[in-house]
Amino acid sequence: MATSCQNKKQSSSIMVSEHWTPWHQVRNETWMPTYKPDSEFSMANFPLGIVSHSDEPRERVATILGEEVIDLRILTTALDVSTLKRLFPGLGITVARLCATFSESTLNEYAELGRHVHRIVRKGLQDLFRIDTPFPEILRDNSNLQKECIFHQTQVRMLVPMQIGDYTDFYAGYHHAYHVGVMFRGPDNALQPNYTHLPVGYHGRASSIVVSGTPIKRPIGQILVDQEKKQPVTEPTRKLDFEVELGAFITKPNKMGEPVSIEDAQDYIFGYVLLNDWSARDIQSWEYVPLGPFNGKNFASTISPWVVMADALEPFRTTPIENKTEIQKYLRETQKKSVYDIELEVDITTAEGETTTIGRTNSKFLMWSFPQMIAHHTLNGCPLRSGDLLGSGTISGPGGADERGSLLEMSEGGKRNISLNGGDLRTFLKDGDTVTLRGVCGTTEAGKVGFGQCEGRIRGAVKWSSN
Repeated sequence: MATSCQNKKQSSSIMVSEHWTPWHQVRNETWMPTYKPDSEFSMANFPLGIVSHSDEPRERVATILGEEVIDLRILTTALDVSTLKRLFPGLGITVARLCATFSESTLNEYAELGRHVHRIVRKGLQDLFRIDTPFPEILRDNSNLQKECIFHQTQVRMLVPMQIGDYTDFYAGYHHAYHVGVMFRGPDNALQPNYTHLPVGYHGRASSIVVSGTPIKRPIGQILVDQEKKQPVTEPTRKLDFEVELGAFITKPNKMGEPVSIEDAQDYIFGYVLLNDWSARDIQSWEYVPLGPFNGKNFASTISPWVVMADALEPFRTTPIENKTEIQKYLRETQKKSVYDIELEVDITTAEGETTTIGRTNSKFLMWSFPQMIAHHTLNGCPLRSGDLLGSGTISGPGGADERGSLLEMSEGGKRNISLNGGDLRTFLKDGDTVTLRGVCGTTEAGKVGFGQCEGRIRGAVKWSSN
């Protein structure tokens, strides 16, 4: 077959800013024989990730439908120019440039092509795999190409999907901020005075962001065991915790000194992942005054491997938590439904193999949206780059302990035991525990949109003596 794709980097980008409109009514039916309609990787999804596999060990771009991973490098390399133009019409760039991005080891080059291109590619994939595909000759009736480019998900290795230059974690989960504030300052002063005026955030450590499945070593740091003596010891954390978060990847840079307006901020979002920002609460509580989180946070953050495209989440928009404060003009959104209705869950699996779902919450429990985070982040002219990751902060619900997104809240700082299946109790994580985050929205009929698992197992700290 003729080849149109060249493995050549392209540095420039074309971006057409436009509001999302559905291209067609997607039916949650496909010709793929192994597909199950209740899959979170449905016809409404088509997330992107970076994979390698035994036949093609070099890292490249892929998508997933049901349990089947589609290697986009192999698929598009097998097609000639005219076929690619029919599959992806109106790109505004050459198909060779598009295909070159599918050979990259990260999604950064593809992200910089812009939301217009992402939208066309996603629609083309939906058309290619739908049960009444207008392109049966490309893949449905081409068993040889199917064998070359489609792999079961157990056959591939998932990698961190983007080259992450910078990572900023916000504190936009209102109920989490309130619960933690009550614990340390009481209900009258739970929220700091600035909380409802701006999206509070801190800069994290991009080098310690790992993909789901990567083991997490218990960190060592200074902790204050005796609260009265104020004399710390250096040892492995006793209060290791998880945080249920949503992460957003930046699609393109803004120039240094040029803020991104709230009206344009949505066009800077490439897609979303689940994020577990692991936390050592005792290290954090001793070190954070006056400059904020450091060693209690920077040892590891885990993300889910598939990046859910921003357009896939558009049908699930909803309103954020009401902010009664009159906010500054640069943060005022015309889009009232500025957050997403994503059901989030967290499991703990013990070293003995007992699994318990200990928390359920929802991404709608944010006070600040990601466009507001971007507008505030760049207000001073801070330059974002393609692949930068923004975290929402811990997302908790308004209800009881089982709606909270961290053990700090669930255990009330270690005062309350959490019962697990098999009879175990937890206040914070033990070595051998595996934490798994999941996030799904939609229905089987219309097609579920999910992120896959965001998972990490705790390993013991390196051997350490404080003497």
